Amino acid sequence: MQKFLITIFFIILLKTHSTAQESTLKTHEFRAVWIASVYNIDYPSRKGMPVDSQKLEFINIISNHKANGMNAVVMQVRPSGDAIYPSPYEPWTIFLNGTQGLPPTPYYDPLEFMINECHARGMEFHAWINPYRAVFKYKEHPVAPAHLTNIKPEWFITYGEHKYFNPGLPQVRQHTMRVVKDLLDRYDIDGLHMDDYFYPYKIAGKEFPDEQTYLKYSKGLSKADWRRSNCDTIIKNIWDLITTHPHRVKFGISPFGVWRSIKDDPNGSNTTGGGNNYDELYADIRKWLQNGWMDYCVPQLYWEINHPTNRYDVLLEWWNKNSFGRNLYIGHGIYRAGGKGWKNANEIPAQLKLLRQYTNTQGSVYFSSKSFDKNPFGWSDSLRNNYYAAPALPPAMPWIDDVAPQVPTISKIYNTLALSYSGSKPIKGYMIIAGENLNNAVVKAIIYEQATSINLSQYQGQKLYVASVSKNNVLSTWVVIN
Repeated sequence: MQKFLITIFFIILLKTHSTAQESTLKTHEFRAVWIASVYNIDYPSRKGMPVDSQKLEFINIISNHKANGMNAVVMQVRPSGDAIYPSPYEPWTIFLNGTQGLPPTPYYDPLEFMINECHARGMEFHAWINPYRAVFKYKEHPVAPAHLTNIKPEWFITYGEHKYFNPGLPQVRQHTMRVVKDLLDRYDIDGLHMDDYFYPYKIAGKEFPDEQTYLKYSKGLSKADWRRSNCDTIIKNIWDLITTHPHRVKFGISPFGVWRSIKDDPNGSNTTGGGNNYDELYADIRKWLQNGWMDYCVPQLYWEINHPTNRYDVLLEWWNKNSFGRNLYIGHGIYRAGGKGWKNANEIPAQLKLLRQYTNTQGSVYFSSKSFDKNPFGWSDSLRNNYYAAPALPPAMPWIDDVAPQVPTISKIYNTLALSYSGSKPIKGYMIIAGENLNNAVVKAIIYEQATSINLSQYQGQKLYVASVSKNNVLSTWVVIN
């Protein structure tokens, strides 16, 4: 039998980030969906579902997204001062069982379950938290006795329909840090994610009532600069925690799509629509990117290409010029399909084509999960059969780890290929591509196992290359299979 065993060590010495390869072979692209739990937008679809139904619904959701080509989910685990997991600091979310503080019965940990199901499908799990929203529509949603609005009422501000943690209080920032550290300590998440809700969007004619906190802590700053300083501080604190924690995860923020407009700042975008991160939400996202306080940014470009004031293409170009070396993914408003300005069936395909023209843009995130259920304009089919037909890895982040793993050990017996790994650097699996050469190859498979066998008959007549994939999605050099 040994004479039929061929161990292959022929290595193609071509780095996967070369310019020629990037232009023809797409090995990495972030493809994710936001799954919102607040108000049961996406999951769970209703309060009080039986545990078996909760589990089945989540499995169906991510299985459909996986079939559409997604490689990550961004799951809202802390919707409004409560949690979709057993937290030592906040009660069970009202959106799980209908009563805040009520655990699932029979008991299970939904977060652990969701992470395991995603990882079993080779999908990254990014835990999405809201830093400041404390009670969503407080008149509709009674809070548990253990909710912090009852225990520490002085930490909160009521504004409009909601209650918010007061961003100006050091105690609030310390609490948020405890919540983040707990997630890092106990769960195998791949990323920590924040959305655009820093200071709340302004309500016409109503000032956010934080005057007393401002007078106590302002230290001579204007109110606007003081509010921005509060947001700067929490982001920098979380960044420091994540980058020094033994469980180093990716830290991402999804801001409102406009930082500032050029009419307000020479560094701003050529947009004229109302609202921005800097002046309304007090989130100086451009500063955070410049300082490297995050790993990836997902601006919410929920406008169409021909929008009259905030054009998608104009903002796409601006964010590319202002990502400062951090990974940039685009947030798409697929939920807007069929609405004003979104009657064009080619809108999402056109947006994808545009973003792929920019080397600094490395993927997409879609809001939100349930928008795919009705396959608007056939966009799910377009992703599944065209744009995401070939699988891809989430992008690597060289500032976290840029060391390539060792090449796989490959044995070929007749029409079966055996892959194994004996290197010292941990891996998550292998990538297989096919083509006459690396410049015209196509990704055929990503295998999330360290030892596996492959039937080569499915690749009959194709020249194959195999690489190991590190935990940070760095590829080894390619091994050619003859």
